[in-house]
Amino acid sequence: MPTDNTHHRHWKPILLAGAAWLLAAAAGAQAQAAPRSVVAAGAAPTAAGTPAAGTPAAGTPSAGTPVAGAPAANHSSQAGSTRALRVSELASELDHPWSLAFLPGKEGILITERPGALRLWRPDTGLQSPISGVPKVYAKSQGGLLDVALAPDFAQSRRVYLSYAESGRSGKAGTTVGYGRLSEDGRSLADFTVIFRQEPKLSTGEHFGSRLVFDKQGYLFIALGENNQRPTAQDLDKLQGKVVRLHADGRIPDDNPFVGRSGARPEIWSYGHRNQQGAALNPWTGELWTHEHGPRGGDEVNIPKAGRNYGWPIATRGINYSGFAIPEAKGASAAGMEDPVYYWKVSPAISGMAFYDAQRFPEWKHSLFIGALKERALIRLQLDGDKVVGEERLLEDRDQRIRDVRVGPDGYLYVLTDHAKGQLLKVGLRN
Repeated sequence: MPTDNTHHRHWKPILLAGAAWLLAAAAGAQAQAAPRSVVAAGAAPTAAGTPAAGTPAAGTPSAGTPVAGAPAANHSSQAGSTRALRVSELASELDHPWSLAFLPGKEGILITERPGALRLWRPDTGLQSPISGVPKVYAKSQGGLLDVALAPDFAQSRRVYLSYAESGRSGKAGTTVGYGRLSEDGRSLADFTVIFRQEPKLSTGEHFGSRLVFDKQGYLFIALGENNQRPTAQDLDKLQGKVVRLHADGRIPDDNPFVGRSGARPEIWSYGHRNQQGAALNPWTGELWTHEHGPRGGDEVNIPKAGRNYGWPIATRGINYSGFAIPEAKGASAAGMEDPVYYWKVSPAISGMAFYDAQRFPEWKHSLFIGALKERALIRLQLDGDKVVGEERLLEDRDQRIRDVRVGPDGYLYVLTDHAKGQLLKVGLRN
């Protein structure tokens, strides 16, 4: 049986022009313990579970920061809710769950487990046995079965898209994407077809990304990592550190920005990314948003535009895990490269992304939810158009790594925790 708990959170509005962050505790059914600091001084941030090493960076860490299009100085958002959270535990025996997708009607929720299983959870029967027909994955370190997404025409085609790490002849690996047809009983995938392979394969277990997003025209965006090979994010003849854009069957759109350019892969939409583990379509603008892990510091949110360069590793707000500078880095910004919409000086280690456009909880309208692995929280960014005007941390008292977050058709948040006995949580606000 799902368990139901009340949780508290704290809200952190942004005060610009160098003003300090304000802390406010949300009221709830019981007295709240002192909230954990969003950024602990001297903390050694990690990305996607990679251990940090060496001496912490000097200076006082700051909380998340808007970069472009910031509101006027002395403006602060007061969008924090005073209602306590209601959290229900729907499943608790998942092996490092990575992503989820809602099937139509009462068919349930598909969940990927990083070691290689695709699971189906249904409210009446709970977690089912692993679905057959899933491709073999490279389940090493950060590799494995990663994202899951339904085809826009799923009601007719029953196609389920998966991204996963796949090894090559050299023993190194890269990200692969394909689809299979889900049986009516949800027990098997048939005719699995690969439509994309990240080339060359360079990973020894790190930085695969990846997230899958269909836009309103039916194009498929794939957000990728750079396989922990920094310079490749700038190489247009490689698919590391890129967002790629394809037709649903893997064909390359004629209007992709690098089609016909010598020495460039035509799949590429944008480049200069590090390790993208969050992507979602903005429901109000129809634009793709992504986020990526910085190294030691510098996690960031971007709105990838066609043909644009997002800087890594030349422009970064992070440093190496050793405490030394990134060798290729020229500074936080660089000419001809895009600044992020928002960044964290100290990395929460972000994963998963969901815009809230449901009607159930008006306090959450125009919010962007992001999971935090290292800082073990669910982050809510309050938006004003494309500007981030406030940040709130939820679920901190659970002390769990948040891998993915999605908005369900019922208006609740559905959250996956990244543990050997990971959980599927249903999160809402109490009346």
